[in-house]
Amino acid sequence: MTTVSLDLPAAASDTKILACGAWLKNAACLLHRQHVQWSPVHGDLGDPANCIALEQSLETLLAQADGRVDAVAHDLHPDFFSTQLAVRIAGELGVPAIGVQHHHAHIAAVAAEYGVREPMIGLALDGVGLGTDGVAWGGELIWMDGAQWQRPGHLLALALPGGDVAAREPWRMAASALHAMGRNAEITTRYGEKVGIPAAQTVQTMLTRGLNCPLATGAGRWFDAAAGALDISVRQAFEAEAAIALEKLASAYLAEHGEPGRTGDYMIDDAGVLDLRPLFTQLFALADNGDAKSIARGAALFHTTLAGALAEWAEQAAKQYDVRAVALGGGCFLNRVLTSRLSADLDRRGLHVFLPQKVSCGDAGLALGQAWVAAQQLIETGADACV
Repeated sequence: MTTVSLDLPAAASDTKILACGAWLKNAACLLHRQHVQWSPVHGDLGDPANCIALEQSLETLLAQADGRVDAVAHDLHPDFFSTQLAVRIAGELGVPAIGVQHHHAHIAAVAAEYGVREPMIGLALDGVGLGTDGVAWGGELIWMDGAQWQRPGHLLALALPGGDVAAREPWRMAASALHAMGRNAEITTRYGEKVGIPAAQTVQTMLTRGLNCPLATGAGRWFDAAAGALDISVRQAFEAEAAIALEKLASAYLAEHGEPGRTGDYMIDDAGVLDLRPLFTQLFALADNGDAKSIARGAALFHTTLAGALAEWAEQAAKQYDVRAVALGGGCFLNRVLTSRLSADLDRRGLHVFLPQKVSCGDAGLALGQAWVAAQQLIETGADACV
């Protein structure tokens, strides 16, 4: 099986780390000093064929390491095939299996790509990754110093009516936003015609009673909610379809009309929670206008407001921790409108922005972050390395 190599600007350590990657867009890697050997991208591990491919890739990487590694790194989620495989392999080799929180790994992947060893602030934005509190995370403000990290803030959690199905149906996330805004009674009147009165009433009841509505802080779900609020997407045929459509409209509007007017409203509370509900008051009002220009303006307003809010959020944390480096990690940074505006805003605030270039900002690059953290952890604990 063909693997791809990458040399980093700085060595992680003398340790050899095998990292098993994420659930979605899975790829594994072997990290030794500054050298990274990547497996192919296997895809989502919900497909048994991709699980078999991951096993074969790990065998290939182990062979390249002469069967000697110091640790096997993996995601925190205990039910992931990649996690279970990592634990099994580590047990067979008699080395530690080191779990790395998903969003910590996203920021660590950026640090590894650039060889950054000083503390940094990270904005980790994606769809989902298991948090240390058992909640689905995905809109995270991270402080990281090697294997050490803290979470000084996160996006306001939204309820997911119906669980995973809410990630496939943006109207449900828009309904969740209405519920969070205290406007639950509008759900059926807004969405009954689009999805059927029974479905809309059921979701309204689920949110009211908190039935099968797990919480998630994922930025991807806020993108879905915006697409649903603006009537851009009701159901998605593929992952991130709604977010892509939202970005396309925003890009076209900004190119033709420039700024969408006054930046939308948001709040950052004393606990570091970034709350976008005030912005959604504006988005629903634009949707009520019903014309294409208002919808496109809403898409642009969502992007410009989110970029500004994230920049302020990161700047506050940078001052709190006395750092100047900010890393951007997670699949949401495939969005060019968000990424370009946020990078420019952070730069204007005097912060040094690190954006993935050679390594995927999404889950396909996550294994490098897992390996980097595991290597730093072994250094900190004084573990012996095989060189």
